[in-house]
Amino acid sequence: MKITILCVGKIKEKYLHMAVAEYQKRLSRYCKLEITEVADEKTPDNASLTEEMKITEAEGERLLKHIRDNAYVCALAITGKMLTSEEMAEKIEKLGIEGNSHIYFVIGGSLGLSRNVLDRADYQLSFSKMTFPHQLMRVILLEQIYRGYRIMNHEPYHK
Repeated sequence: MKITILCVGKIKEKYLHMAVAEYQKRLSRYCKLEITEVADEKTPDNASLTEEMKITEAEGERLLKHIRDNAYVCALAITGKMLTSEEMAEKIEKLGIEGNSHIYFVIGGSLGLSRNVLDRADYQLSFSKMTFPHQLMRVILLEQIYRGYRIMNHEPYHK
């Protein structure tokens, strides 16, 4: 299975780069992992709702250009469905069984995802009702995907 983490912005902090690299290494034995970054838009202080919508739409168009038509898209959204780690593992496993050979997990920028990206998504996933920095969310997502593969393979890690 191929998993693409499609995200807005680059990781700036060294410790987050190191965490991402560690999970990329760990996941290499389970799936083909790709991380694709698109440029983020600068958000002015006190941006209006209209300005924010234009920003998410511009970022969304960049994201959509990278998504293949036949791929399964899981958008990370605060309004999405929350899953346990076991349910996440089941979801990934079931998608593979159903013939979905490529899953995109899409992480928006600081303002979230555009309506167009959410509409394209086959599934919306939420990790919490809280807001997380999108750079940190990449690490959290990778850890949960890794945990999911460990669960699927009945390997120790998950507690």
